[in-house]
Amino acid sequence: MKPITIQTVRAEDRRFALKGGAGSDAVHTSCEYALAVTRLETADGIAGTGIVLTLGDGNRIVCDAIERYAGMLAGCEIEELMAGFGTFSRRLADDPALRWLGPHKGVVHLALASVTNACFDLWAKSRGVPLWRLLLDLTPEQVVALLDLSYIEDVMDAREALDILRNQAGSRGEREGILGTGYPGYDTSVGWFQYDDAVVRENVRRALGRGFHAFKLKVGSKDADRDLRRASMLREVAGDDCRLMFDANQQWTLAAAERMCRDLAPVNPFWIEEPTHPDDIEAHRFLAGSVAPGKIALGEHVPNRVLFKNYMQARAVNFVQADCTRLAGVAEFLTVSLLARKFGLPVVPHVGDMGQIHQHLVLFNHVALGHEVIFLEHIPHLREYFVHAARVEGGVYRTPQEPGLSCDLKDA
Repeated sequence: MKPITIQTVRAEDRRFALKGGAGSDAVHTSCEYALAVTRLETADGIAGTGIVLTLGDGNRIVCDAIERYAGMLAGCEIEELMAGFGTFSRRLADDPALRWLGPHKGVVHLALASVTNACFDLWAKSRGVPLWRLLLDLTPEQVVALLDLSYIEDVMDAREALDILRNQAGSRGEREGILGTGYPGYDTSVGWFQYDDAVVRENVRRALGRGFHAFKLKVGSKDADRDLRRASMLREVAGDDCRLMFDANQQWTLAAAERMCRDLAPVNPFWIEEPTHPDDIEAHRFLAGSVAPGKIALGEHVPNRVLFKNYMQARAVNFVQADCTRLAGVAEFLTVSLLARKFGLPVVPHVGDMGQIHQHLVLFNHVALGHEVIFLEHIPHLREYFVHAARVEGGVYRTPQEPGLSCDLKDA
């Protein structure tokens, strides 16, 4: 295999205005999605692309941080880099100046995610395979070499991560059928916060016709009756056989969250998402116990493996919504997936990448780690901007075949 060396690194600030209330929730009312893009360019005509989602003006700040990391990547040969990526990524994350701004969260962690995802994209393209195939072809030792397990060794060290992968290897063949059938999706785009009731009803009817059987509604209104009315409406339109999820985007106090989880119970939610502040693990632990058998989902604003470890240890989460564009990219996503496997928790990603990268990662999670197939969030609003947009047919993500992570964007 010909060596592929990174020559230059550049960041791109890409922004996409959404219309008609698309993308809105109880706190994010300015509907401009933005992607902080890393481009790793080589002399061989192959370029790696990495993305993270931000909103509006914050995107430029993340791009500035990506450029700060650039000098550490120039001159790296991709196979050598990825052979010990866990060690290299820890060095990036522990850069003395940038670490002070986190550590391991916020702008610098988002930038690290974009850079990391670009490295995986270049690696997969250099081998001519999609990410899911690349990851499934790695040995357990090669997978673990990608990971930074620092600060979680008390729960899972390299030996235990290897054991999880090896223990699942013998039954992989029983799960590989998913590569042919595709991975089921659920529709978030039916129920944005600023959509009026008539729009939500019509969106659900159309989504049912497209083969979806699970839907999410944004809640967290200052008017609790509005949330409850719309939740009942969604159940009425979707029917009893569909799964419904309700996302408060962190808007409730603990007392309000407990009350609303109880009041939403009659519509049988599959989960309540981000019910209160994501740093308050104790509040989520209390909620998870008090609303049982109701379920709590979170992860969109849990920035690193250490906090996920703490949530799992506290039994404060039921559905792990890890996101490779909020964590430090693909590698930390895999680390959290391994942790969740140890704790017996399902991983249902939040898709800040619009499902482009996560459609690969859920296949790896199921086949290689034995994670249960539930579904993957589907948000279609940026699909026209991707070179190889995720293909969702009959409510199912079809397995991508193009080399890379599926996150190349069309020219601006």
